[in-house]
Amino acid sequence: MPLETPPGYRPLDESSLRPFLASLAPLSARLGGRQQDWKITEVGDGNLNLVFLVEGPGGGVCVKQSLPYVRLVGEAWPMTLKRSFFEHEYLRMQTPYVGERMPEVYHYDPALYAIVMERLSPHIIMRHGLIAGRRYPAFTEQVTDFLARSLFFTSDLAMPANRKKALTAVFCGNTELCKITEDLIFTEPYCLHERNRWTTPELDGIAGEFRADIPLKLAISRLKLKFLTSAEALIHGDLHTGSMMVTEDDMRVIDAEFAFVGPMAFDVGAVLANLLLAYFSQEGHATGADPREDYEEWLLDVIERVWRRFAEKFVALWREQAAGDAYPRMMFGDGPGEQALEQERLRVIGRLLPDTIGFCAAKMIRRILGLAHVIDLERIADRRQRALCERRALRLARDLMVKAKDYPDIADVTGAARRMRRRSASDL
Repeated sequence: MPLETPPGYRPLDESSLRPFLASLAPLSARLGGRQQDWKITEVGDGNLNLVFLVEGPGGGVCVKQSLPYVRLVGEAWPMTLKRSFFEHEYLRMQTPYVGERMPEVYHYDPALYAIVMERLSPHIIMRHGLIAGRRYPAFTEQVTDFLARSLFFTSDLAMPANRKKALTAVFCGNTELCKITEDLIFTEPYCLHERNRWTTPELDGIAGEFRADIPLKLAISRLKLKFLTSAEALIHGDLHTGSMMVTEDDMRVIDAEFAFVGPMAFDVGAVLANLLLAYFSQEGHATGADPREDYEEWLLDVIERVWRRFAEKFVALWREQAAGDAYPRMMFGDGPGEQALEQERLRVIGRLLPDTIGFCAAKMIRRILGLAHVIDLERIADRRQRALCERRALRLARDLMVKAKDYPDIADVTGAARRMRRRSASDL
């Protein structure tokens, strides 16, 4: 397909970025000095966009611009420029609820489909830190604040129905990015497809098993139906450890172009999936001087605390700040009514866990058998070691997806991960 771009659009580069920023007085003042003195670095190592870091004598900014194609694949896969609009809208709408957990937006250019935002420093992509074996003491509390607040305040528990429907209308046009998710996560890994890839020949057998596994295909199809139909809250849509920038005491969420109104469990499951992938990868990064056993246990502890603190915070928000049209307080009052409502809150959270586990499993499988992988595993140089780590993750993910209701507590998930980690190649 030919690439089509609207009038006024052009991909930015170093020569065009300088006058663009210089023409915006607040940004020029933030950077300071003369535009020829600004240092510009293109750091877009993701799958979709251009990303520039700009440093001046007075400070820095980050510029993110949509390309008219999927960067990972190239011009053979055209892609809407409007994804930057949806990312900007997500940042704008979620800022009142979780502003301190996202970078500040300085400017949005609708013609260039470019967002100029806070330059995060000394933050690094969390995935890189996990590969290096770093611990982040503030992460659990901060990511669960983000999850609970972003999901609760954009749900029918907090929003009147007219506002929730208006929110849904804004994001219902993000069809191309949703289609990527629908195909790459919920369909292609379970079929023979030209975009799939895996560690071959080591995983050829298990990839074939998954393509022939009817219970697994039914389970992923049920999850896809939920993804297609459950307009529960404004979700990030791609919330993984590559979409979080961290220091020891700060965590920020980035890259929200996949945002839409969908199932809450999808965001929570994505966080847990990437922590589990980090867990299973650790043996491949261990050395004699850094064996990683303690670090693996730290990761499992984080997984448990992420779910538990998210559930606690979400229920607390429901108790204290419910203003939506779902479960109206006037129906329940105090006494027995409030007691019944409290039990219902706990049941709702309880029902969310199996969906979270299922989406977690789906995200794990796509990162091993689908198109876009994770460097946690890809950077394991020894192919047999990498395949062993991947096979363990796949076996757990298959069980989590097909038997999600057999895991009534998050400790059951971490216990199963621990047991799977001990299995040898011959047992898999």
